[in-house]
Amino acid sequence: MITLRSVDIAAMDKLVRVQFATSLPGIKPVALVGTRDAAGATNLAPFSSVVHLGSNPVLLGMVTRPDVVERHTLANLIETGCWTLNHLHEGIMRQAHQCSARYPKEVSEFAATGLSEHYEDGFAAPFVAESRFRLGLRLAEIIDIPMNGTKLIIGSVEVVQLATTELAEDGSIDLSALGALGSTALDTYFGITPLERLPYAKAR
Repeated sequence: MITLRSVDIAAMDKLVRVQFATSLPGIKPVALVGTRDAAGATNLAPFSSVVHLGSNPVLLGMVTRPDVVERHTLANLIETGCWTLNHLHEGIMRQAHQCSARYPKEVSEFAATGLSEHYEDGFAAPFVAESRFRLGLRLAEIIDIPMNGTKLIIGSVEVVQLATTELAEDGSIDLSALGALGSTALDTYFGITPLERLPYAKAR
């Protein structure tokens, strides 16, 4: 086992440090964030920083990169106040990865990758029709993280779409049956294989 300290990490080449740092949390969920600006232009971007923040109301958060260049996702969701999360499966993995390319604002990642837009009444942001597990969120709060210029975007869940057979009576969702993927380090994707479901732990 090797030991790396903060001085060693700081000395890494920039791209090596990014790859290293994004691997530290382990495998994370990965989803395409769908947004649309006030003029109707759509955008898709993969995010692997989505976290659960609460269940009453149901809140999810995601962290944006430092706001030093034009961030289409951030600008769009501030304009319209909503966005979608579209979980990946192997069938759309490569198209979803291509959405991480830096396209100009006038080019929609939907058109660039061949993914299809899907809309629900009363919800402005586009869902990905090919996704098997889709969420619609309404902007609740944006918290600046001054230390590195990132932002924590908090949204309340307004729409959830998945196959009926993948939702159990106890509220659990069969992510394995949905073929949901995880990722690390911006470029590596993993399938999900459950090992065991354990009972609620109590002190002995």
